[in-house]
Amino acid sequence: MNLTRGPGLAPVLLSYAAFALVGLNAGVGGVLIPAQMADYGVDEATIGVTFFTSSAGYMAAGATAGALLHRLHVRMALVIGVAAYAAGALVMAARPAFAALVAVQLLVGYGTGILESILNVFLTELPNSTTLLNRLHAFFGVGALLGPLLAAWLLQYLDWTSVWLVLAALCVPLGAGFLIAYPRRAPAAERSADAPHPPGGGLRDAVRSPAVVLGSLFLAVYVGLEIGVGTWAFTFLVQEHGEPDVVAGYTVSGYWLGLTLGRFLISPVATRFGMRPAGMATTCLAGVTAGSALLWAAPTAPAATAGFVLLGFFLGPLFPTAMAVVPQLVPPALVATAIGVMNGVSLLGGAALPWLAGWLAQHVGIWTLMPFAVVLSLVQLAVWRLIPARAERRAATMPT
Repeated sequence: MNLTRGPGLAPVLLSYAAFALVGLNAGVGGVLIPAQMADYGVDEATIGVTFFTSSAGYMAAGATAGALLHRLHVRMALVIGVAAYAAGALVMAARPAFAALVAVQLLVGYGTGILESILNVFLTELPNSTTLLNRLHAFFGVGALLGPLLAAWLLQYLDWTSVWLVLAALCVPLGAGFLIAYPRRAPAAERSADAPHPPGGGLRDAVRSPAVVLGSLFLAVYVGLEIGVGTWAFTFLVQEHGEPDVVAGYTVSGYWLGLTLGRFLISPVATRFGMRPAGMATTCLAGVTAGSALLWAAPTAPAATAGFVLLGFFLGPLFPTAMAVVPQLVPPALVATAIGVMNGVSLLGGAALPWLAGWLAQHVGIWTLMPFAVVLSLVQLAVWRLIPARAERRAATMPT
């Protein structure tokens, strides 16, 4: 890990720890929902309202991350993010009234959204940023894999609020680490913070930028595909391939493990062979399309299992690699806001496209999951082809 021109090793390791916390937050939710439903006496549709408020907080973070970074810089922006998350987690740990449980998801979503956006900005301009960002997002996968295990273990001895107390406690060393290890103005975001920028961090300019619109569309489709496959894979394997529940569960875990391993492994290998981020992403998109096609055509359960692992492996690097090319797409003053907007908009795809996959499964059949995945991978490929072209045009117009 070459950080000789960057801020040192400690801030990068802390960024990985923060993303593992965000992954833990994502991973515990599904395990805690049944206990929360029983505790509050509500059904699935009612508890599902918490997803909307959490998403609203996350999108608000994407819209305000640029202004926060410009005004307070990296260290304090991260402290605000972890403090907002810790405050939300502590309220959850106190077992609030259901209305407060719904409302406090705004804080939880805002905290995680700020951490994600600011840390993506922080690593984007460091040396070897593509590999660093892939590792960053890989640690989200590590947290997401460990989250269900942590929640299930704690629920054997304590009630669901204890899980949120543990997550809040993890914020204390993380916040202290941000204050100690990060300089007031971290080098990775220095150019963005110092560049002249419009009031509000340039939100209006960012959302009107064709490059940001393309990047947001790409990530919305990506997150929709990732979550859509992860959500409906179990049903697909059980109903379409007749796999036992246990085997189907292990296969879905293999999908998420493949996604995490892809983020750890593909970028270093691509770098060693001299492949640029644009070429690496194109190769991964070809792998995603091939994995989806294999699953569509797979006649046996072992082939389906291999297809899911392959699909996850090649999906993994796409999100962090898209973040890595943002400085090539927009002026320095807009980098933070562009990343925040792209991060926030990706959540729309993560909500709408899995819902569409479920609607198709209900009205046509679960077999539609794989054609659906193939179509989304081809849409991603078509959008991605426009993004490097815009980066090249912008580079050609910049003074040498």
